[in-house]
Amino acid sequence: MTRAPLTRDEVLAAAAALVKQDGPQALTMRKLAAGLGTAVTSIYWHVGNRESLLDALVERTVADLGEIRPRGATPQERVVSVARTLRRQLRERPHLVAMVHERGLTERMFLPAQQALVHEVHAAGLRGARAAEAVRAVQFQVVGHVLVERNRERAPAQRPGEEELWGAREETAEGDRSLARALAAPVDPERLFTASVRALVNSLLGPGT
Repeated sequence: MTRAPLTRDEVLAAAAALVKQDGPQALTMRKLAAGLGTAVTSIYWHVGNRESLLDALVERTVADLGEIRPRGATPQERVVSVARTLRRQLRERPHLVAMVHERGLTERMFLPAQQALVHEVHAAGLRGARAAEAVRAVQFQVVGHVLVERNRERAPAQRPGEEELWGAREETAEGDRSLARALAAPVDPERLFTASVRALVNSLLGPGT
């Protein structure tokens, strides 16, 4: 069966998959062509040279990160949903996000999320400097949390770890045994993130009704 003609979108999707899995250093025109079952010259025809390909990937990543649709019945719930979506997008594309940052387009990448947040803080009644502060506080919370998560994931095994430091040690937890058990248990990053964002949003916008 004859293969359908290769498209630019197919080339970019395959390139993005390579970078997402192994980082920009793994992306070569020869490897990309082999994965697509085509000639290197065909890759050049669709996307130009490697630098042009990387630029196109950055533009694609910026566009993908712009697709944030707030969900929820109140501004507070919708802000939390934006934060959770942005966290997921950043965690799913660490190598691609790093490429965006290296090309000086980080602020542009975050603009759609900021615009979604602006709409919701306006709906909650904030204006001017207070609204700007709320938007940036949520953005920084997301980015900071993602960085901490990635550092924890890449860190070497800790000895002693939290389980050894906190496990059933009432004296360490000021006599609070349930607190000690909770701190000895593995962290649930999603739950912790949602709790911290909700607390931040409620302090900035007020509790949702």
